[in-house]
Amino acid sequence: MKGLIQVYTGNGKGKTTAALGQALRAAGRDKKVLIVQFMKKWDYGELHSLKQISQITIKTFGTKNFVYKGKAKEIDYQEAKKAFEEGVSGARSGKYDMVIFDELNVAVDFGLIKIEEVINFLKEKPEEVEVIITGRNASSELIDLADLVTEMREIKHPFQKGIKARIGIEY
Repeated sequence: MKGLIQVYTGNGKGKTTAALGQALRAAGRDKKVLIVQFMKKWDYGELHSLKQISQITIKTFGTKNFVYKGKAKEIDYQEAKKAFEEGVSGARSGKYDMVIFDELNVAVDFGLIKIEEVINFLKEKPEEVEVIITGRNASSELIDLADLVTEMREIKHPFQKGIKARIGIEY
């Protein structure tokens, strides 16, 4: 089976959730999945669940500090580079049927990873590996190259009413 390139982008909620749904679907068919998370070193609920599924390997990179565009620290660049290298290595290893680069679009948008590196990898990725990339602000180059692009568009969000992130729902 030929592996495609999927992109989930936009300012609405659900990009990571959609990618994790794909991971669960793949694992349900005994496919091996690697999830590499950029800029996410927090305690998300999905991490607890995913660690219980033997077909899914999840690796998180970043710090516990929020990264602001234009204000990244050296450690943020280093962690993003490690995350990207982990995902590329996993895709090329022959061990995984699917590799998810969660929040890679944000890492590119923030200048932590060069889009040229991403495009070069995608053009040379193993044919059978499905690659999913999430995050706001997907580049036009990535959108052009991808086989599937879905944009999550925010229409309404509880945060607008002052409702903060809730355990088990947003994290």
